[in-house]
Amino acid sequence: MHGYGQFCPVAVACEIFAERWTPLILRELFAGSRRFSEIRRGMPLISRALLTQRLRHLEDAGVIESRPAGRGREYRLSQAGAEFHDVIESLGAWGQRWVHGRASAENLDAMLLLWNIRRRLAVDRLPERRVVIRFEFRGVPAGRGPATSWLVASRREVDLCLKDPGYEVDLVVAADLAAFTRVWLGDVAFDDALRARDIRVEGPKDLVRALPGWLLLSHFAGVARPRPARAS
Repeated sequence: MHGYGQFCPVAVACEIFAERWTPLILRELFAGSRRFSEIRRGMPLISRALLTQRLRHLEDAGVIESRPAGRGREYRLSQAGAEFHDVIESLGAWGQRWVHGRASAENLDAMLLLWNIRRRLAVDRLPERRVVIRFEFRGVPAGRGPATSWLVASRREVDLCLKDPGYEVDLVVAADLAAFTRVWLGDVAFDDALRARDIRVEGPKDLVRALPGWLLLSHFAGVARPRPARAS
């Protein structure tokens, strides 16, 4: 028998929402992903077959809707799916506030970090010309690459490239992946990571100074943490 076998609204909702990967699919849709490839970039470890299965299940449950778009399909939240927004927000805030070790080795993923940087770059703060940033990460766990990638950014769009796009590079960011992840999560200030030499940025001085202001950081970076308990 599938599910919990209970009529309780919590139980029947969990049969849809609490299946592995499903909350992350909803997170990606709330973040603006629409195509299969976009959703999967935010979930690098899920297989294509499993993602296809989960999307079909969510569509059958009335949580998402899809329509043909070019050679694939475009996915959007239904009214029922949109009501999960506060649930996802609360889960993320709770995880940011209470779960320690978010940037531990088993959770590091260069692709996920780069995808988040790509969609949370403050394009309105960029120069009027195109800017190319090369990221060189060290400490990337096996299968959690790439170690080197490029962001090609302008005020109109930001592209993540896993191969050299062939443009002149404006900035090179060399960083320990765990350290940059902690910066992204709001656990460590960018300047502190620079002083600790966990991050190094090379390029024209004006662009080097401007880079931290382009990074909007994690959606949950601003969540308040509990104050450490005072020693009695």
